Amino acid sequence: MNTYGLNIWSDDNFIIDEDEVLVNYKSKPSLLDITQKIRSLDVRGPIILRFPHLIKKQINNLYNSFNYSIEENNYKGSFRAVFPLKVNQLPFVVAAVTDEGKNFSYGLEAGSKAELILAMSKSTNNSPITVNGFKDKEMITLAFIAKQSGHDITITIEGLGELKTIIEVVEKSDLKVPNIGLRVRLHSTGSGTWAKSAGMDAKFGLTATEILEARKLLSAANLLDKFTMIHFHIGSQMEDIAPIKRALREAGNIYAGLKVLGASSLNSINIGGGLAVTYAQHDDAKLHNYSIEEFSSSVIFLLGEIMDAKGVKHPDVFTESGRFVVASHSVLITPVLELFTQDYHENLLNLQESNPPLIKELNELYTHLNPDNCIEYLHDALDHIESLLTLFDLGYINLQDRSNAEILVHNIIKKSLNLTSKINASELKQLQVSLQERYLINASIFQSLPDYWGLKQHFPVMPIHHHTKQAMRAASIWDITCDSDGEIGFDPDKPLYLHDIDLTKEDYFLGFFNVGAYQEALGMSHNLFTHPNEYTIVIDDNSFEIKNEVESKSTLNILDSIGYDTNKLVRKLKMDLNQSSFITKKEKSDTLSKLEIILAQNGYLRTTS
Repeated sequence: MNTYGLNIWSDDNFIIDEDEVLVNYKSKPSLLDITQKIRSLDVRGPIILRFPHLIKKQINNLYNSFNYSIEENNYKGSFRAVFPLKVNQLPFVVAAVTDEGKNFSYGLEAGSKAELILAMSKSTNNSPITVNGFKDKEMITLAFIAKQSGHDITITIEGLGELKTIIEVVEKSDLKVPNIGLRVRLHSTGSGTWAKSAGMDAKFGLTATEILEARKLLSAANLLDKFTMIHFHIGSQMEDIAPIKRALREAGNIYAGLKVLGASSLNSINIGGGLAVTYAQHDDAKLHNYSIEEFSSSVIFLLGEIMDAKGVKHPDVFTESGRFVVASHSVLITPVLELFTQDYHENLLNLQESNPPLIKELNELYTHLNPDNCIEYLHDALDHIESLLTLFDLGYINLQDRSNAEILVHNIIKKSLNLTSKINASELKQLQVSLQERYLINASIFQSLPDYWGLKQHFPVMPIHHHTKQAMRAASIWDITCDSDGEIGFDPDKPLYLHDIDLTKEDYFLGFFNVGAYQEALGMSHNLFTHPNEYTIVIDDNSFEIKNEVESKSTLNILDSIGYDTNKLVRKLKMDLNQSSFITKKEKSDTLSKLEIILAQNGYLRTTS
């Protein structure tokens, strides 16, 4: 049975039981049962399923790993964490993060004014808020207001200009002053796609010279007692533990050096985000080379070692690893609308009374194919199709002959792959590419999987049912946008195999996993397809409950959201209909009713040809 790499990426969150994929928690509901229950409410198109228990699991793993390492290494500082809102700002995600994290005082990180307002409104007074990113005077003032409101807030400055603005706000207002952090620009670099987040050419952070200047400015403004944190970040989805260790040594020595220079209130190192999530489905795909346990142990041991050598008190350790916390909690479920090689089915073969010799020979090859001769016959068939296509171009065979040739060769390849495992690896790859099936899904890759389109970030994908049947079709996945980039192509080095399904008789659903981080925040309305319907799934010992439905925007809503006067649009549509001289009054009324139904629905497909 094809397990689609569950043992690699799933962390036991999902399992296959006979035919279906189950959520491996308490009553273990099947994804198919959940999907069918939602679709029974006349919901079509893609859906997002959220599992808050997986957010709770990851928060627990994060805190338990660090607290265990603190105890094991006799570390004197504490562990604290914040969730970066940029990873997923949607209401029920933030609600789950704050609710599941409240026992740990799990905080929030903001990188814009809107995110800061959200953090202020969703944080409890004993959970930390950190503020990163470039800031103007108004955003800095907003951080002061957060402190005035009782929040434990640290504003991290990205440059000396921001520090000067903080000093200006202090001088011109009576607001309480938040804690101040310095983002340090490390010489150490990260690894992977986001390695440019660190190094001397990084977008953010202060050089060693600027750090010393910042300390002088803080001291001159009598704000050195507010300087509590240094912050660094060497990239999201960090693949290798070695660069992390180098960065820790550099940042630890910067911290200790500042303490020696008199930064007596400095008490925290924020190591940023970057804990990697496994997206790979194949054993030979590149994975990160560390666990959360090794990561936390390395952080705590190295910082403790540096501080002990410098005679400095151990700092509290902050992290901002949002991808690690929420990626796994969200699953995109999409129905398959169409298979594009249905035209190669054997029942469409239409041999004529008199057929060209090569067509006759292809039919003989197909008829007499068996395990002993299939490789030889396969090679003959591939040679024949090239000759037949040349004959077609020269006008010696007709369109029906070409169709028959394509059907016969396609089925000879398909049957040969089923009959033998002796085809050499390089030829097998070529055959898989030529035989691949195109699965049209009722979704937009640009909207729901933008990191695949923009970064070629792989996401685990598998059917959520039919696992008692063998999946033999090399699969590429097409979305419903009118853009050729809306495709997840078949990769022979990381192959995806799906089932042959008669979609006129049954539904076929694919699940895309680990999509809870960044995808919804970055999703774009290409072709004006909008966010799918989303549902929170709460599982207990006996059953599951579907909660917190958020409907996809209707056709009118999405037009309104990009600035169109939808009332004006609707009036024009109705006027055109009423002025039509080709239909009766009753036909106008019936047509208007149909139009109003379509305008109230989302833009995803409900039916196909």
